[in-house]
Amino acid sequence: MDIDWSVVLDAWPNLMDGMFMTIQITLAGLAGGFVLGALAGVARAYGHVVLSIIAQVYIGVIRGTPIVVQVMFIYFALPLLVPGLRVDPVWAAIATLIINSGAYIAEIVRGSLLSVHKGLKEAGQAMGLPFYKILLHIIGPVAFRRMIPPLGNQCIISLKDSSLFIVIGVAELTRQGQEIMAANFRAVEIWSAVALIYLALTGAMALGLRWVEKRMRIL
Repeated sequence: MDIDWSVVLDAWPNLMDGMFMTIQITLAGLAGGFVLGALAGVARAYGHVVLSIIAQVYIGVIRGTPIVVQVMFIYFALPLLVPGLRVDPVWAAIATLIINSGAYIAEIVRGSLLSVHKGLKEAGQAMGLPFYKILLHIIGPVAFRRMIPPLGNQCIISLKDSSLFIVIGVAELTRQGQEIMAANFRAVEIWSAVALIYLALTGAMALGLRWVEKRMRIL
């Protein structure tokens, strides 16, 4: 079989469009997922029993179901449950990534918070600080340093999971590759290019996180 890499150059603008869409979905999903995960993680670690149970159910349901099922539910089933609701594919993808990554980040947050020695909490209480200040200024900074390696893994996983949103027609990188390949039938060249772009994205993310780890001196 003859391999013609010039087809990749012809398809490059479309591949770049898909890459930028992948980056946008991943960044938005991880930003929202971190907020949701932080709230659920704090609820699991220090929250009232009711909040802890709600967070535990959320985490269990999301971690126990595939992300493809979650996005299909949001995009196809949710409009049937809420009459008049129309879900945009991109927003469905972002919402799914927020909900999915939030469940995994919640466990990262919970584990990191509980790994901090209880003496720090007791020292804050001895100073008469309210708990939210103890959490933000004493426990939080130490726990955050310990979160960075597992958070880095979750960022890379979420980036790769964005390829699964092809099932609802989101024009991310994998979808663009599929459409280009369907037009020119150059599977080897196109999918090699798509794989290399994903490798470049995950590699850049890994290097960035490694730099953050070194700067923050993981405790």
